[in-house]
Amino acid sequence: MGNGRHHVHISSGHKWFDLKLGEVWKYRDLIWLFTKRALTVSYKQTVLGPAWLIISPFLTSVVYTFLFGNIAGMGTDGIPQILFYLSSNAIWGYFAASFQGNASTFIGNAGVFGKVYFPRLTVPISNILIQIIHFGIQMLMVAIFLVYFLIKGEISPNWYMFPLIPLILIHLGIMGLGMGIIASSITTKYRDLSVVATFFISMLMYATPVVYPLSQLGDGTLKQLILYNPVTPVMELFRLTLLGKGEILVLPLIVSWAFTIVVLLAGIVLFNKVERTFMDTV
Repeated sequence: MGNGRHHVHISSGHKWFDLKLGEVWKYRDLIWLFTKRALTVSYKQTVLGPAWLIISPFLTSVVYTFLFGNIAGMGTDGIPQILFYLSSNAIWGYFAASFQGNASTFIGNAGVFGKVYFPRLTVPISNILIQIIHFGIQMLMVAIFLVYFLIKGEISPNWYMFPLIPLILIHLGIMGLGMGIIASSITTKYRDLSVVATFFISMLMYATPVVYPLSQLGDGTLKQLILYNPVTPVMELFRLTLLGKGEILVLPLIVSWAFTIVVLLAGIVLFNKVERTFMDTV
């Protein structure tokens, strides 16, 4: 019927920086299917299901309040402790999960990748969407505490800055995507480095003002080092927006965006290179 013909050309030869965004867009339904499948499978055989997305960060925040707030005596810039740790856990958890989920892209999906062709980039993009959904669910709990302490007059959010939150999510999502696919590309050949990646992200949390405000560090060398941790200025911007306490670190933000672009481009190069031969090494 008709003279129209469709040709799909699959080749291992492509440019290093080829994102194949046209193909990715054509497979947008597949991205949603991956996202839906992951959300369903993750909580299919659990008692409380998606409620763990709220329970887990809440319990973690309670522990942080007890350990860092009460025992260690760390300040929170006047922000109620439970709200400080809940919001910090939400944004840090989003970044960490974006990195860790994408760090297992090749190994975790080897069975699917070896059977059928589709743009491999759809998998890490799907993971970022999953983490955005998780973040949104966690922020529902944060919103409850936010309203409570707002009524009590204990916080003053910068409402005019709220449109920056999607940009913050994009920034951290791209950073987690780039770092994650670099780790995924490397661990296809060196499996033990997956342990290093997990350890790295755990240690990075303590080099980021997650359980403490930046103001607790004084003005020494340690603060200067932490300032140029690429996640630090984003974390500060998020807290300044949501809780009214934090700093706009202009130069560290520029450095953070530069780092994000570099790791994304490096990730694309490695991802495209490993994609051609990873079935021989996985």
